[in-house]
Amino acid sequence: MTARTVARSAFVLTLAAGLPALTAPAAASAQAARTVSARADLLDRAVSAWAKVKTARATFEQSIVNPLTGNTMKTSGEYQQQRPGKLSVRFADPASDRIVADGRYVWLYLPSTAPGQVIRTDLAGGGTGTVDLSAQFLTAPRTRYTVTETGASTVSGRPTHGYLLVPKTRAGAPFTKAEVQIDDADATIRQFTVIENSGLERTVRLTAFRTNVPVQSSAFVFTPPAGTRIVAH
Repeated sequence: MTARTVARSAFVLTLAAGLPALTAPAAASAQAARTVSARADLLDRAVSAWAKVKTARATFEQSIVNPLTGNTMKTSGEYQQQRPGKLSVRFADPASDRIVADGRYVWLYLPSTAPGQVIRTDLAGGGTGTVDLSAQFLTAPRTRYTVTETGASTVSGRPTHGYLLVPKTRAGAPFTKAEVQIDDADATIRQFTVIENSGLERTVRLTAFRTNVPVQSSAFVFTPPAGTRIVAH
């Protein structure tokens, strides 16, 4: 895929009456332990939350950095998703560019950079990473990746915590490493940065995100424009 593919808590413990009060150092230690546990649980909450998602709609901002040239490309747009296998990405700039997964194929139509052609990839051949933006991070992450917490942040005004995911095996891995920012409140991924196997650094930030909402069935239909050459992968 080219550089335009989209593919981008703590709590207070109240002791029961009659139990001895914690000393200040012990209380601090207990609070720290609870905070670490809560952050660890957030990734598990995200896995559970995403398993319940059937549809999603979002607007996004994407930044792609090419380490060889030092160039940065920024795009934005909106997407709709219907699991499994359907995705529609419309770019705001350039407005003509689209990515559509119709359940059988992924259609990559980028006339701004590749006029006169559309790339068609069979989903059965392994195109699911493009179709499900979050599943690549939230499908058995502790089994597939070495997970490291990266701390608190704020994405689009929402408190998040970050997790660095490094594939335990490089065979078939879609990236060399990724950092995801998970919303503290609803456990959804609000931003992710991946270092792709090509070396490109891709950051996708969701500026608005809603799950299990109505989507447009027409969004998942793509008809190549007349005269367009179809390149099958």
